[in-house]
Amino acid sequence: MRTLVLLGLVGLAAQLVDGSLGMAYGVTSTTLLLAIGTNPASASATVHLAEIGTTLASGASHWRFGNVDWKVVLKIGIPGAVGAFAGATFLSWLSTEVAAPFMSLVLLALGVYLLVRFTLRGLDSRNLGKPLRKRFLTPLGLVGGFLDASGGGGWGPVGTPALLASGRIEPRKVIGSIDTSEFLVAVAASLGFIIGIGSEGVNFAWVGVLFAGGLIAAPIAAWLVRHIPPRVLGSAVGGVIILTNTRTLLRSDWIAASAPVAWTVYIVISVVWVAAVVYSVRRHLAERDVGGPVLDKANNPAPAEEPAPETT
Repeated sequence: MRTLVLLGLVGLAAQLVDGSLGMAYGVTSTTLLLAIGTNPASASATVHLAEIGTTLASGASHWRFGNVDWKVVLKIGIPGAVGAFAGATFLSWLSTEVAAPFMSLVLLALGVYLLVRFTLRGLDSRNLGKPLRKRFLTPLGLVGGFLDASGGGGWGPVGTPALLASGRIEPRKVIGSIDTSEFLVAVAASLGFIIGIGSEGVNFAWVGVLFAGGLIAAPIAAWLVRHIPPRVLGSAVGGVIILTNTRTLLRSDWIAASAPVAWTVYIVISVVWVAAVVYSVRRHLAERDVGGPVLDKANNPAPAEEPAPETT
């Protein structure tokens, strides 16, 4: 019973983070399942089955708050589903241990770029609204879907920073579109796991409590992302990416850092991350205070004075 309650709380917290930052549901949930002794394929299968429900609820909530670009959802979601099915089918014999450090380096670089860009410059609107091309979204979806299924998480960490870095879609719609398209990824991955390992390897009670926790958090997260300023949201996402992938690299065979060294690095990154978010909040408030009255006048011009009545 204690395990089920814990899993429900993890599902709630993971969906709250995932729905507001566009990543971390799979990574958080899979990590816990592995920690209590579940084998990788079963852990990933359990999480993806739960994600069928949570991503559907999250997508509906994001759609309700206007956070979804449906063209992006289809262009990245369909190839993502193909990649997820392949990743789930071959997880039993295909190891991602060698590829993980390489991917973490790429994601770490993207995270640093996003943290610096959004903290110091905010949202660059010069490319905002320009269409995202299939030749960019298709391979991104294939890679993200494959890593998500074979590694127990990765759709958000791959898709969110790449779309944010393009500067062509505002952060809240990046997160809403990634969360919504993840429904297709979760369905395809679940089918792949059922074919590959069968339903015997899945604990459906765990699926249920993970889903219940995520269902509660989905509308709250969609509301948060609607109201968090893009500058602050970009800084927050950048910090998550940096911290997550630094952890992967420090624990890899490449570095194999000791616990004191690793925790020192985590603390330094966390301090810089918090400082960046605080700076972003202060800059946003300052810009809003300066630009608010001007925007109000531009959008709501004062009515013209009525001409004085003619006198005879």
